Amino acid sequence: LWVAHQPSQHYLMLTVLSFQFTMSRKVVRSSKFRHVFGQAVKADQCYDDIRISQMTWDSNFCSVNPKFVAMIVDASGGGAFMVLPLSKTGRIDMSYPTVCGHTGPVLDIDFCPHNDNIIASGSEDCSVMIWEIPDGGLTTPLTNPVVKLDGHSKRVGILSWHPTAHNVLMSAGCDNVVILWNVARGEAVVRIDSVHPDLIYSACWNQDGSQILTSCKDKTMRVLDPRKGTVIIEKEKPHEGSRPVRAVFVADGKILTTGFSRMSERQVALWDPKNFGEPLTLQELDTSSGVLLPFFDPDTGVVYLCGKGDSSIRYFEVTDEAPYVHYLSMYGSKESQKGMGYMPKRGLEVNKCEIARFYKLHERKCEPIVMTVPRKSDLFQEDLYPDTVGPEPSVEADEWFQGKEGQPIMISLKDGFVATTKAKEFKVHKTLLKTTAASVQSLRKEVKDLKAAIEELTNRVKELESKH
Repeated sequence: LWVAHQPSQHYLMLTVLSFQFTMSRKVVRSSKFRHVFGQAVKADQCYDDIRISQMTWDSNFCSVNPKFVAMIVDASGGGAFMVLPLSKTGRIDMSYPTVCGHTGPVLDIDFCPHNDNIIASGSEDCSVMIWEIPDGGLTTPLTNPVVKLDGHSKRVGILSWHPTAHNVLMSAGCDNVVILWNVARGEAVVRIDSVHPDLIYSACWNQDGSQILTSCKDKTMRVLDPRKGTVIIEKEKPHEGSRPVRAVFVADGKILTTGFSRMSERQVALWDPKNFGEPLTLQELDTSSGVLLPFFDPDTGVVYLCGKGDSSIRYFEVTDEAPYVHYLSMYGSKESQKGMGYMPKRGLEVNKCEIARFYKLHERKCEPIVMTVPRKSDLFQEDLYPDTVGPEPSVEADEWFQGKEGQPIMISLKDGFVATTKAKEFKVHKTLLKTTAASVQSLRKEVKDLKAAIEELTNRVKELESKH
């Protein structure tokens, strides 16, 4: 009856309802990464029959660049990792040579961003070693590192190369110490040993390498000045739970953390260091127990969370608008991951709209997973590929330690990445590395000869004394 007598009001009401419905449909946030999908490569493009390390350490166990993929493997009587040229897919022979110079299990490996043939390894034997891999891969086992760095008193579980300074490496050990090395000189330049009272869970650089971000077992996250070794700012209990926290720098100096709630639910949070009081956002994900390893892509603003022991990769877009960390989608598979490698942007296939590639470690193989934005055109997509960080360093180690900053040198991926200049050569200052095995050997021989000469002279003196 009301409708019959009040047609205008009825019409108005329908219009309002229709408007509300339309608006609610438009609330869905528009993003070019909304439909990103992950896909495992075909079986013949995987790396098969590799015995991945059984260690329970929470590192990636894998490092990758446009030339090689490296994986920590099981080894009897020491520690080893395997380095394969990317093209060497299929079944890997049991006798394939490994890098096997450590006397204890290898816990972390990291390729140098400025030279694709250089890789660092940290081990339970308390040492860090730098290796040079020949262009075609290994033909014989590699046992002698280019440089051996001794300075930690307990196992070394975290390694990270400086993003812009040539030959600067950060290592963190179970002795709660962070060391910054000048690799070419083979020396520890900065030793941060009074900041962390407990085990360091994660340590990483910001984009230009002017700050270090660490998370520690004492439930505190710290931003450090790398050259002074001092704390710039710290945040207690970014996550309430007692299980490991991981932290990475994302866009505009913000910090993304993964951790656990008091009820052991996995969480992801975003922080603004200018106001560490409350997180910009804190989201609960699930109740799984694996530590979430975050990988952030500064070009797209997408962060990928890979849980150790999970069989999925979740990805989120980090933006300036609330809720700041927007869930995009999830790649799922049947088999769980023991580790994960993340390809630098210059190693991707831009003509296939590939925005990320992961190298997922199973019990016995390594499986590449490609993240793609579906586009009909096969032309270069400028909005997906802004200029990205290239392999050229912007400052040398000595200059950086003296206080010079270096911004990342960017390159365009328009025609795919082609090295226009020769990779930054790895030079060791031999004069500064006098204490090599050979020189120690020659010193011992010299001492032995001197002792023999003294003994001969002593006997001669005794002989002459007895005659007189």
